[in-house]
Amino acid sequence: MKISFLGASLTEGVYGGSYVNAVAAHLPGHTIINRGVGGSTANKLLDRLPAVLNDLPDACFVLPGSNDALAYAFPATRPYYKSQQGLPDGYLEPDAYASLLRDLLTELTLNRVLVLVGLPPMEYSPEAQAAMTLFNAKTAEAAESLNLPVFDFGAHLNPASVPPRPPLTLQTVFLIGDRVKARWDDYDAEQAVGGYSYSFDGIHLVPSAAERAGAALAGWLRSELSLG
Repeated sequence: MKISFLGASLTEGVYGGSYVNAVAAHLPGHTIINRGVGGSTANKLLDRLPAVLNDLPDACFVLPGSNDALAYAFPATRPYYKSQQGLPDGYLEPDAYASLLRDLLTELTLNRVLVLVGLPPMEYSPEAQAAMTLFNAKTAEAAESLNLPVFDFGAHLNPASVPPRPPLTLQTVFLIGDRVKARWDDYDAEQAVGGYSYSFDGIHLVPSAAERAGAALAGWLRSELSLG
């Protein structure tokens, strides 16, 4: 089976561990296509849908919402989402996000692609986690309205509580870009300094967590798609 993965940096897997690579390792004999692009908001996922359909996948796993939640929770990051992600106000209201996501999921379904939906984890701060919970609820509602199965990464990864941390800023966004260009990968040390449970910055997975999450997702996909 050919399975595409559509999402943002968690899916792209170049900043932190790659859950998609872990899925591929656990599903030998199946074609795995990574269509993740860091920073993507819901509008950009929809823009990239033609490329996904050109892959002629049998199934598509969509992991939306992490950047939408961060832009919503932290206004200081919105200039990035305005200039780089094409959002006029630098963020999407939850209902506008849900509308775009329903369009994306519907289009995949109309093209006879088996669609599966993921909910991202979040452990940066209580504010970030609250925003992620809100957007994940919108994601789940959109998926359930189309009878699509949902996999919750947070159920496998999120700690019971997270401590307060300073609001995210544009400097955080620029740091990610600089580190990706420099191929920085000191994830475990950063995790220890920040006191995170499965990530190194509250958002992106350390490699060991990506492997655990990918293994759990692969088992779920095997069941949902009746894979051999």
